[in-house]
Amino acid sequence: MDEDQTNTVEANGKTTDNADATANSALQALRSWFSDHFWVGQTFSRTQSQRVLDVNAPWYIRHRKKVSILVPLLLTHIIWWSVAIRYDLFHVFVERINGIARYYMSITMVFGSFIAGATSEGGASVAFPVMTLAFGIKPSIARDFSFMIQSVGMSAAAFSILFMRVQIEWRSVLYCSIGGVLGIVLCLQSISHHLPPPFSKMYFVSIWFSFAFSLFWLNRYHDRKVYNTIPRWADGVFLTVLKSWGSPIAFNWKAITLVLGGFIGGIFSGIAGSGIDICSFAMLTLLFRVSEKTATPTSVVLMAINTCAGFFYRQCVMNEIVLDSWQYFFVCIPIVVIGAPCGSVIGSYLHREILAMFVYLTDTVQLIAAFIIVKPWNISTVLLVTSIVFIIAGGIIFSIIANLGLRVMNQIEQSGGDREAEGIIDCQDMTKVSSASASEIKVTRQ
Repeated sequence: MDEDQTNTVEANGKTTDNADATANSALQALRSWFSDHFWVGQTFSRTQSQRVLDVNAPWYIRHRKKVSILVPLLLTHIIWWSVAIRYDLFHVFVERINGIARYYMSITMVFGSFIAGATSEGGASVAFPVMTLAFGIKPSIARDFSFMIQSVGMSAAAFSILFMRVQIEWRSVLYCSIGGVLGIVLCLQSISHHLPPPFSKMYFVSIWFSFAFSLFWLNRYHDRKVYNTIPRWADGVFLTVLKSWGSPIAFNWKAITLVLGGFIGGIFSGIAGSGIDICSFAMLTLLFRVSEKTATPTSVVLMAINTCAGFFYRQCVMNEIVLDSWQYFFVCIPIVVIGAPCGSVIGSYLHREILAMFVYLTDTVQLIAAFIIVKPWNISTVLLVTSIVFIIAGGIIFSIIANLGLRVMNQIEQSGGDREAEGIIDCQDMTKVSSASASEIKVTRQ
């Protein structure tokens, strides 16, 4: 082999080595990006992190993710299969309504239940638009079905969240539920039946699209400041009433805001079967600057509570749930108890911006589909104009809330911040946790 051939071989070898190095670098960058966005780790409180990651913890704690999925799945399926076989109800799957077999709804809820468990969008955010826009089902039937199926799916997802001890904001669950139940009852009794079907469809998608856009606009700052819980809760007390007996009564503007937000969300839930979850999510992320990692599981637990209240009120108080809703409910039960808990487990590992992207995507698709299918310009000029007004007004309101949240956050930071709400801990707090387990989590104080 002469000198020129030797030089050529060496050059080709170097080129191959450079190409391999470039490919490995690109692959490593892709793995790093995936890990940073889709496998960030679960967020626990400080005390719960030590409990769930203790190498000497009981087996059901060490295998908490599997147990959190299997328990509601097995319990529900045992009951469902027993009833289905006893009364031979399998024919319900192929019965057609408006020319569409009911099992199409089962397929829809494969995606709907996963989104419900993984994001702040309840199962109704998929079920209601699909049933009313694509399947031509009455909004009242779709709304009742949403209450019913979420009482199973969201409850299963809530069990997974609570069993895994993922961080949630309990004050939002409490105060939003107080307002939410009142809003649901008021809407079911006095509002929902006065709203024509096209209006309920368009208003539902319009208001939540405006929120999604506001959240997107806020998150254009990728490294914006967020908290793991509502910061400086005690600073919200503006009035204390002394009593001659017992503890004094404190009025907290943050609690009142959550009650009001829950009440508005309850009204939307009374119309479409979902709304209080995204209302809570909006208040936590825009006003209190709580991370989507906390706001998402909080909204799931909140929706589980309030959807059960809506189901109970419609069936036991009003007694107006029709057979169609029950049949759709039957064909979707075995699906949602799998999808929703799986969504909760996977969603608990996602980066907060990925969780927010789910909100952008679903709300945008819903709005586009509503305009294509409903065609509000062919129904009523009032419907078209008011839908646009809802989008614009909602965007303005959510922007005002976001700006107020910025002012509140700046005041907190100027006064020294809130280390507990930020989830800041000392290094020695992790000494009792194995390195393999520690890599799976984000730890927050409680």
